Amino acid sequence: MKFVLFIITFFFLGNLLAQQSLIPLHSFYKDQLFANKSNAPINEGSFLPVCESDYDLMHIIRDSSKQYYKFTHVLFQKYLFELKGKDYYLKISPAIDFGYGRDLGDTTSPARTLFQNTRGLHVEGNLFKNFAFSTSLYENQGRYTNYETSYYGSLGELYPSDSSYLTQNGVIPGGGRTKPFKGDAFDYAYAIGYLVYRPFKWLRISAGNNAQFIGDGHRSLLLSDNSYSAPYLRFDWRIGEKFNFVYYRARYMNLMRRPASGSVESYYEAKGYSVNYLTFKPNNKISLSLFEGSMWNRGDSVTSRSSHPLYYNPIPIVSGLILNGKNEMVTLIGLNMNYQFLDKHRLYGQLAMNDFSTDKLAFQLGYRGYNFFGINDFMLQLEYNNVANGTYETSNRRLNYAHYNLPLAHVKGNGFQEFILRSNYEVKRVYVDLSIIYYLTRNYSSESLLPVYRDLETSSENIFFQNTELGYRFNRKMNLTIYGNWTYRLSNDGSLATNFLSVGLRTGFLNHYKDF
Repeated sequence: MKFVLFIITFFFLGNLLAQQSLIPLHSFYKDQLFANKSNAPINEGSFLPVCESDYDLMHIIRDSSKQYYKFTHVLFQKYLFELKGKDYYLKISPAIDFGYGRDLGDTTSPARTLFQNTRGLHVEGNLFKNFAFSTSLYENQGRYTNYETSYYGSLGELYPSDSSYLTQNGVIPGGGRTKPFKGDAFDYAYAIGYLVYRPFKWLRISAGNNAQFIGDGHRSLLLSDNSYSAPYLRFDWRIGEKFNFVYYRARYMNLMRRPASGSVESYYEAKGYSVNYLTFKPNNKISLSLFEGSMWNRGDSVTSRSSHPLYYNPIPIVSGLILNGKNEMVTLIGLNMNYQFLDKHRLYGQLAMNDFSTDKLAFQLGYRGYNFFGINDFMLQLEYNNVANGTYETSNRRLNYAHYNLPLAHVKGNGFQEFILRSNYEVKRVYVDLSIIYYLTRNYSSESLLPVYRDLETSSENIFFQNTELGYRFNRKMNLTIYGNWTYRLSNDGSLATNFLSVGLRTGFLNHYKDF
């Protein structure tokens, strides 16, 4: 009985705290978050998603215009359904993406109609002010440009065949494995969600299978939302004013089927993943974070086993030094740094090294600036990423830095330099979003992180990518927009040239990276 009373007391300790929902990872919300609109810089180490109660972002960016009709009040300012009571707040939104277009660079005859058809539901709630939950369901069909189709198909499920593996179907970044649809299109579905409990202001416990992102940039070279959601447990601990610590443990998969068994489908091969992330904040404008992300061996095509006991060790570096070279784990060591200056400007960077090898290095340098020339909601971002060949690869390919056959960090994987220019501006709900990206690849293969041993065909090419989107944002809470989009992609060898025009309607909670 005493134990039950303790649990009940513990559950209600945080009753005076604010809403604990997590801020979505979509680029729109990230750009708003780093705009420093509350005059409280993001200075917790940039391990996203962060909690709404810490930054009150939805309240800050809300549409406060006067509305005279219930329909426009819901359309512009609320979730589709909102239920509020003394100890709860429930929000329900559509999760849709209806887009149609034509690639003018595709010479296929007859010309293909490209589309994205996503129907889903997003539900979010807060209970007793210290507990939150979210769940989202997505059903999708899509036909994509040639460069996307080629990439998704190259990373599909791996089925054993004699002494090798055959690739079937495809994998969509952020969307998971697919099955064929209408010949050259894809059909896929996925669900994500999380639970958050905050018993104390200095401790947050979350669990679920939603994506994570580390960093202040458009890309992350440590851990990004490019891959696919995975079951995890995460603790966020504020250790006084100067230090934060994040403890993250997850179960990842190689889309490599085990040999046939008595089940309906053969299982995939699992691997453990751990992150220890320690942040030092010398003042309220600078943070320096030490990252340790480790992939743990949990067996092969024949056997399954638990990860090594040191999988649970919270002290960075120790496990990697003890188990180095023993085929139990592979460690990615990194730094994440940022500096907020002149209120609306931010410098940031990352450094990553795999398996304690100075030949496997990656680094990032970037800048974000807002409100140039006194223009509100005008953002400019410059970023440079350099990733050496083999940075995220290992001698035991089952421990490559990937999940669901997709890179865990940068969508491009290894072996490239990247120059990014991003800018966006919004006025009276009308917005324009511009991205220009230039890649220099060297001995590159999109299949380099697959968990199989293959002779890969590599290429060295220069790729220019441009995306311009003009739209109308009805609702900032749901990121509901109607848009027109132009994507242009060209490589110096002329392969898979793209000149794609599309229009659509969507709610944007998640990122689906196509800028590769």
